[in-house]
Amino acid sequence: MVTQTGRDRPKGGLGPEFRKLWAASAVSNLGDGVALVAAPLLAAALTRDPALVAGLAFAQRLPWLLFALLSGALADRLDRRRAMATVAACRAALIGALGVAVLLDLASIPILYAVFFLLGVGETLFDTTATTVLPAIVQRDGLPTANARLAGTLTVTNQFVGPPLGGLLFATVAALPFLLGAGGLAAAAALILALRGQFRAARAEGAPPGDLRAEIAEGVRWLWRQRLLRTLALALALLNLTLVAQNAVMVLFARERLGLGPAGYGSLVATYGVGGVLGSLVAGRVIARLGAGRTLRLAMIIEAATPAALALSRSPLLAGAVLVLFGCHATVWGALLVSLRQELTPDRLRGRVASAYRFIEEGGAAPGALLGGLLAARFGLTAPFWIGAVAGALLLPLVWSTFSDATVATARKDAGGEAS
Repeated sequence: MVTQTGRDRPKGGLGPEFRKLWAASAVSNLGDGVALVAAPLLAAALTRDPALVAGLAFAQRLPWLLFALLSGALADRLDRRRAMATVAACRAALIGALGVAVLLDLASIPILYAVFFLLGVGETLFDTTATTVLPAIVQRDGLPTANARLAGTLTVTNQFVGPPLGGLLFATVAALPFLLGAGGLAAAAALILALRGQFRAARAEGAPPGDLRAEIAEGVRWLWRQRLLRTLALALALLNLTLVAQNAVMVLFARERLGLGPAGYGSLVATYGVGGVLGSLVAGRVIARLGAGRTLRLAMIIEAATPAALALSRSPLLAGAVLVLFGCHATVWGALLVSLRQELTPDRLRGRVASAYRFIEEGGAAPGALLGGLLAARFGLTAPFWIGAVAGALLLPLVWSTFSDATVATARKDAGGEAS
């Protein structure tokens, strides 16, 4: 096996190993985008109860509460490449099985919940491990560009091409999006296995793995001591709670408030992807021009304004324009957040710190799905969006001083040569 150390990583570009990872991301996210837009459509076809439709998002997000920390510890113990490939193959089998069930008219809400819960379990290990792989094949100063390209690919495939294709395929034959999604994940598994390099976190020579709980605690303590990363994780926990509440009822919002059918819903979701593409093209320049601190502050303002604009909208065109802006913002902000975490965290802790971060960030996601369904059922479909606007406005003054160039510079100085 070729070991790709920091000295060996390509300096003039992102290199062939990144292109493999990039291709794997493209095919897996296309499959995910097609299947995941079909899932709420299938749920809405099986029931009109907003709480039951929102329950699908709850089932998918719940594993982040249950298994995120364990997945991080495993990511720091296992060969990360093989772990990602194995999970991708298992997720392909699950989505393929759901497609067969839909084809045979055997699908039900409990089956849908079970499949997406298991997909979420796999996602905790796959996504956590994926963030640890990139620094092994890309130089540190190339991380923002690499993360922006991966984020742009995700939005193109998962949210631009995938959703309208998924909606169209679902309207044609309901099983097709799930079968196509399975094929994309299977192809991703093969591409990941083709990566060359060393993808197991370094340990002292001959040292056995330590106690799993102690290793998890080490990652949590390290994250909690980092003011910038801790504040980002806590802010995103609240923002995710309200965002998932909105997304959980988006299919009903699109149908009943905006008057869109399955293909129209897919197209609406795709507008987010248009913004994501724009964001991936400008992320590096925006971050360089504004600086990390001002980029974080601008992102918080957009987070508060977007749900209010959606709540006021009855026009698909206006809602689509808002989602274009939000998609651009999400890609730029996401590229900055992931790059900062990768840069500041030592390699031996990357899996555990990433999982602790995601545990906090995603902690509100599962309750948020239930909250969205309950609020929509009790107060109307715009209620989750107004809650998101209020939460963002209240959070803004609390994080303003931490989201500054000075705080970012201090975090980088404190990290020193520890992250590799």
